[in-house]
Amino acid sequence: MLVAADKFKGSLTAVEVAERVTAGLRRVVPDVRVEALPVADGGDGTVAAAVAAGFERREVRVTGPTGDEVTAAYALRDGTAVVEMAEASGLQRLPEGVLAPLTATTYGSGELLRAALDAGARTIVFGVGGSATTDGGAGMLSALGARFLKADGEPVAPGGGGLAELASADLSGLDERLSSVEFVLASDVDNPLTGPKGAPAVYGPQKGASPEDVERLDAALAHFAKVLEGELGAKAAELAASPGAGAAGGIGYGALLVGARFRPGIEVMLDVLGFAPALERADLVITGEGSLDQQTLHGKAPAGVASAARAAGKEVVAVCGRLALPPETLGKAGIRRAYALTDIEPDVQKCITEAGPVLERTAERIARDFLT
Repeated sequence: MLVAADKFKGSLTAVEVAERVTAGLRRVVPDVRVEALPVADGGDGTVAAAVAAGFERREVRVTGPTGDEVTAAYALRDGTAVVEMAEASGLQRLPEGVLAPLTATTYGSGELLRAALDAGARTIVFGVGGSATTDGGAGMLSALGARFLKADGEPVAPGGGGLAELASADLSGLDERLSSVEFVLASDVDNPLTGPKGAPAVYGPQKGASPEDVERLDAALAHFAKVLEGELGAKAAELAASPGAGAAGGIGYGALLVGARFRPGIEVMLDVLGFAPALERADLVITGEGSLDQQTLHGKAPAGVASAARAAGKEVVAVCGRLALPPETLGKAGIRRAYALTDIEPDVQKCITEAGPVLERTAERIARDFLT
């Protein structure tokens, strides 16, 4: 039995989900052999999943999205670093949760990457998602040695809004070590940098951007790419239109500019976490996340787990807080059956506040249906 589930956002971490499922299974079948492999798709929780899989947790003081210092973590094992941009530049790092759509910076994410390089990382898996920022990765690149200047020679202000005043870009001071590492951009979204499907239009509002802010940010990021085109040639425009450039407020674009290779986050993380050998040992796989819905099918962790398990001929069931997919859609995704907390506790608020005990009872049902 392999439990490979993501977090239930706002209720349980991926590690806690695995613990609760295991407890519920063992209440029905005490001697069942369970292997836990908490998973993540590159967004928040990615470092925690890596640490649960045996990576060493390393903490660093870095710049938060609004300029305050924060303690952020990355994970390291055998020359591979897992860096999660949300640790430094995520919504949870905003002081008192006050949104800053025009001024939030990814500078701290660049400092985290630099810390991983300092620690000797030869491969960096850069998980992006859950960002508070829409600066196209300009802050991150600045922390890695790039310079973005206004017409008067002063640095542009932090955040995507400041890029409207960008007059020149100098990438000659970028950390030389970036060219000698394998740099993987791990994301569950494939948006371009700008336009109707770009970072400001699609994700700006959840970071507090008004319709006027979205227009301003989109124009600023388009200008950013235009100025970089003068520095780097057509490559800058090509990368701005590439899948993943718009990930996490455009930090994907910054990563692609320094040689990162874009891969779906869950695919990368399954490789890094050692999913294939764990899958070989399993006869049944339990995956899941807080809400199983249409978004799940587009690169989220349960869909990635189910796809890999189906390819290996393994049966998959899912646990979730809320289920918004019909059985035939689940079947096409490789999930035989899904168990929602709301099946046991119809009160949604209780499912959120008492997710642990309700999940244990849900796991008891799975044990009775599949193990007895």
